[in-house]
Amino acid sequence: MIHTCSMFRKYRKVFDIGLQNTFVYRWNFLLRSLFGLVPLAGTVFIWRAIFAGTTQTNVGTYNYSEMIWYFLLVILVDNLVTPTEDEWQIATDIREGQISSFIIKPLNYLGYRFSLFISYRLVYTLVTVVPLGVAFFWFREYIVLPKSTSTWPLFLLSTTMAAGISFLIAYTLALMAFWILEISTIVFILYSFEYFLSGQTFPLDIMPAWFQAILRWLPFPYEIFFPVQVFLERVQGTELWMGLAIQAGWLLILLGVAQLMWNRGIRHYQAVGG
Repeated sequence: MIHTCSMFRKYRKVFDIGLQNTFVYRWNFLLRSLFGLVPLAGTVFIWRAIFAGTTQTNVGTYNYSEMIWYFLLVILVDNLVTPTEDEWQIATDIREGQISSFIIKPLNYLGYRFSLFISYRLVYTLVTVVPLGVAFFWFREYIVLPKSTSTWPLFLLSTTMAAGISFLIAYTLALMAFWILEISTIVFILYSFEYFLSGQTFPLDIMPAWFQAILRWLPFPYEIFFPVQVFLERVQGTELWMGLAIQAGWLLILLGVAQLMWNRGIRHYQAVGG
């Protein structure tokens, strides 16, 4: 019990330091969030043109209003779960030898980075409340809140697991710096697939059924698309619980992979004189 309290205090201290360090860049976060609304404006114009150019009222199972509401939620979830330069900071720690201090300290590096990740997300979310609020107010006619009160805690659960998945993907990618000097190419390639397969480009359920069946077993849809679907109440019953189970499964798998890569990476790092 004493050991647990001691570890909690350590990570709480890391969290506090992360808040202080991140708050220095609050204006950078604000500008980033403002420019992040530009793609939303472009998306609205694109889908308006698509719906105007067809005699059908729906694209897939979405009408125009539902499509706009979907992308508003995508921006919200993206702000809540997506790491901000965590992978580059971790890779820098490894490349510049700063990781050595964590080998001798009684501090788990994964816990340390996750504490910083939470602090980054908290500050970023607080800073972006105003521009997001403006966007939601501007498009308020398209907002449809869940009918069931149980949707809210399920959305919170799914979003929390989505944040864990996003962080662990970034973390495991960054750990490749133990073996590869420059990871930027790999990061950009994987993030390109992630951007497409997480539902940020368009709703994944407008894709062919065979493609959706494959995506169901990949981690990427559970970063943004699935939490949004939970909030929209488009997944219910068995499908909902199966999705949450798969999401939890990926969280555990990625946690195991991260720990395995860390252990092997540290051995490699020490073997070459790190």
